[in-house]
Amino acid sequence: MAKAIITDKLTKVFKDKTAVNAVDISVEENSLVALLGVNGAGKTTTIRMLSGLSKPTSGKATVMDLDVVSSAAQVKALTGISTQDTAVAQNLTVEENLRFMAQIYLDKTEVNSAVEEIISDFGLAQCRKKKAKLLSGGWQRRLSIAMAVIGKPRVLFLDEPTLGLDVLARRELWEEIERLKKNMTIVLTTHYMEEAQELADYIYIMIDGSIAASGTLDELEKQSGRKGLEDVFVSIARGEN
Repeated sequence: MAKAIITDKLTKVFKDKTAVNAVDISVEENSLVALLGVNGAGKTTTIRMLSGLSKPTSGKATVMDLDVVSSAAQVKALTGISTQDTAVAQNLTVEENLRFMAQIYLDKTEVNSAVEEIISDFGLAQCRKKKAKLLSGGWQRRLSIAMAVIGKPRVLFLDEPTLGLDVLARRELWEEIERLKKNMTIVLTTHYMEEAQELADYIYIMIDGSIAASGTLDELEKQSGRKGLEDVFVSIARGEN
């Protein structure tokens, strides 16, 4: 299986703090990998480096065989990112937000059809003329992800995509993510263990900037002697193995 992402001792240091410490990960194409960890574990910093938004202090990373430093512009062109703080223009309508993103990534002849396709795929027709600030949290998250994929990225980074959503809105976004992962590689960070257990093909657990454990859910359960991802995570985070 071809690799969409490979890192080799990827490291990021901020002054006297090592946020990401010699991280090695490998992500297969058209899979969904979950990156788990408590606040400050280094998940968001890792995603920022992989998407070309932040330069590593040392180490190396490639996305679709492109170096994230020397080919940063190309990496940005073939990746999409939906951040914890939804990058939605509050005073623009749903359609205007989508059109703005499409114009950045696509040829002008593709913009109209891409906007219509995304509105249909994400069920946004009912609110296409509504300003983003009037949408519920769940619909803003849905719009944020739609904006991230309208450029047809090969790799999608979802940083806490369902943070703060109610159970129903979270489940609806899970369905969207399941649909998306058939056509692209997805790296997901989340605090919701149930979410990672439901969606991920492979899981990395970060503790203090380093990878503490990795594997499928079955593999992690065997490594830790626990059942269920929440118990596995707590055991590893506490260093009980």
